[in-house]
Amino acid sequence: MTPSNGLRLLPWTGPDDKPCYLSTDDTAGYLSRLADHAEDTQLELGAELADHALEVLADSVAGLEELRLLTTDLTEALRDTLRVATSRGHRLTRSARPEGLPEHLG
Repeated sequence: MTPSNGLRLLPWTGPDDKPCYLSTDDTAGYLSRLADHAEDTQLELGAELADHALEVLADSVAGLEELRLLTTDLTEALRDTLRVATSRGHRLTRSARPEGLPEHLG
């Protein structure tokens, strides 16, 4: 996805974990608002999970199963966060991109 094609990377995936895109000029439309809400929720859950991870890691009796579950949850949260960051970065206009910032970063 690039800023020039007008597609928005959505914060969820489709069949076979393939990316989903939205083509619209209406940033206040129903699907755009739904995607905004999903992104916000994913980021909030990721922040809560990071706090929980600190608690689990501080617990000297945390078992292997709990650590595996935590790792799985953190991996999913990181994947969601990267998708949100990618989507938001692509939506930055060229004029909003800081001078000298490579195009692939914003």
